[in-house]
Amino acid sequence: MKSLNESATLHNGVKMPRLGLGVWRVKDGEEVIQSVKTALEVGYRHIDTAAIYKNEEGVGQAIKESGVPREELFITTKVWNADQGYDTTLKAFETSLQKLGLDYVDLYLIHWPVKGKYKETYKALEKIYKDGRARAIGVSNFQIHHLEDLMTDCEIKPMVNQVEYHPRLTQKELHAFCKQHGIQLEAWSPLMQGKLLNEPVLVEIGNKYGKTPAQVILRWDLQNEVVTIPKSITPARIKENANIFDFTLTADEMAAIDTLNKNERIGPDPDNFNF
Repeated sequence: MKSLNESATLHNGVKMPRLGLGVWRVKDGEEVIQSVKTALEVGYRHIDTAAIYKNEEGVGQAIKESGVPREELFITTKVWNADQGYDTTLKAFETSLQKLGLDYVDLYLIHWPVKGKYKETYKALEKIYKDGRARAIGVSNFQIHHLEDLMTDCEIKPMVNQVEYHPRLTQKELHAFCKQHGIQLEAWSPLMQGKLLNEPVLVEIGNKYGKTPAQVILRWDLQNEVVTIPKSITPARIKENANIFDFTLTADEMAAIDTLNKNERIGPDPDNFNF
């Protein structure tokens, strides 16, 4: 993986950049516009937002102002829990497209597995996909049992599962299951909101390569074949996060990072989230 152009190929043949910018908790307006524009200037082509982030308009504005051709970009958004259900999802999708100022998105995800609702929500995603308004569809925060349940009924297998994933939560069984079924795993909160940046193992590996612990983690993601979307609003950090294509971790270093796993979440547990 030598550059920001590196991509994973989804099971329908669509190419998804392996590194993107996440904009969770980035304020709409100037803050998100500047973050996205900085990322696009640096060379990022993958931007991940969601209806609940309430910044789709700013993301759309940044895309428009950037001058980057639409076909070069990979834009993800997600349907929120309160909008789940067939008709309400179709309506929510239209609202997201309108806010983004786009004719289509590259990836549309179900944000959380709302019990009793995610199957009909996914049927709406299948319609959106068949209508050519999303180049790929998938889910977020789904565990193995959710995926198994969904796949007993769906026509189109999810292309992506975006989950909390970092060295303290390696989700190996879920990752193996997704690989087996051709579902691309994607990491949200890859840096555990900064909680791992003083971890001695990561500091030591980083020193060897002249890299920060954050860069080491993002490199570990890529070498695990996990798409990753670190969030930052700091131009220097956005650039730093992209500078991970000029070194390779050894098998021993990868294994040493794996030992940090504690099955520890920073976000809600998908099985016990109060929707």
